[in-house]
Amino acid sequence: MLETEILARLVGFETITDGPNLDLVDWVQDFLSDAGFDVTRIPSSCGTKAGLLARFGAGDGGVLFSAHSDVVPVAGQDWQTDPFTLTERDGRLIGRGSTDMKGFLACILAHAAEVKQAPPKRPMMIALSWDEEIGCRGIPEMIDMVIPTLGRPDLVIVGEPTEMRLCTGHKGKAAYRATCHGQPGHSAMAPLFTNALHLGADLISALRRVQARLAETGARKDGYQIPYSTLHAGRMSGGVALNMMPEEALIDFEIRHLAAEPAETLLAEVRQGLPEGIEIAEVASYPGLAADPKQPEIAALAQLLDNPEPVKVSYGTEAGFFAALGLPTVVCGPGSMADGHQPNESIAVGELERCSRLIAAFLN
Repeated sequence: MLETEILARLVGFETITDGPNLDLVDWVQDFLSDAGFDVTRIPSSCGTKAGLLARFGAGDGGVLFSAHSDVVPVAGQDWQTDPFTLTERDGRLIGRGSTDMKGFLACILAHAAEVKQAPPKRPMMIALSWDEEIGCRGIPEMIDMVIPTLGRPDLVIVGEPTEMRLCTGHKGKAAYRATCHGQPGHSAMAPLFTNALHLGADLISALRRVQARLAETGARKDGYQIPYSTLHAGRMSGGVALNMMPEEALIDFEIRHLAAEPAETLLAEVRQGLPEGIEIAEVASYPGLAADPKQPEIAALAQLLDNPEPVKVSYGTEAGFFAALGLPTVVCGPGSMADGHQPNESIAVGELERCSRLIAAFLN
């Protein structure tokens, strides 16, 4: 099966987030060019990564398939096989990125290889980004080039693993780093100095205060396991020794928000009443997705799925960036996110087959 052969090549590229992806991008660019696509390469600002925008077919409309090239690290995980050598076992393909989301990319490329001999009835477009796994940091550098380069597609399908269910919604996210500034001194005279860790505790208390308010009176959206916006402190560091006043403390926290409650609004609520000495900087963010399943193109896609009922997911994707361009956008791809980011990550061969059938059917 061509999808499996392509996936083996893709998994073989160690495109771990924070590392380069240029070898994979070179290979995909050559593959698409040979298949007859017009391909535009978009270098990253750091120079060690790149993305691609590709198109086959003339005329208006068409379908844009979106994927990311990066995968999460394997360090510290107990793999039974080489994570960067695709291994087939009991009907499943094991390898880092097989589910999230090189499996979808393999399906796209397998179909792309056939368009010269059997041109689809509508244009086929592809977007390949970088650094999705660390807060969708790559797609902002290429999103403004999508419509000028590819035209305006009728629908964007972001192929994150949904078990081929139609996902029409997910929350947005903003990640922050707070730097709490204290004063150095001996702990025997603690009341004379500002304690950076205590400032951090004040910030965490504020996060919990806002979270409690959201749980009681915050906006609600049906379809989510947790139907309101959430705040979470994930990491805190600071201090040198027990008898020394901590001069600095760092806290990483996030806001996962519904469309009705922008992250900026919730952050302003967190800031209310905080003492001086706490600096908060945004690290990364991405918009949420709230697609209308009744839109004609989305409804048409739903009818091709085994289960047409739309769902919402708890994780984030790049879909909101495309939706912000005014493009109908959904998330739909092979595999389960429960298998993503795990040791021995794998995807069923049958899932790739289902995805490939959907791509062919929707383009025609």
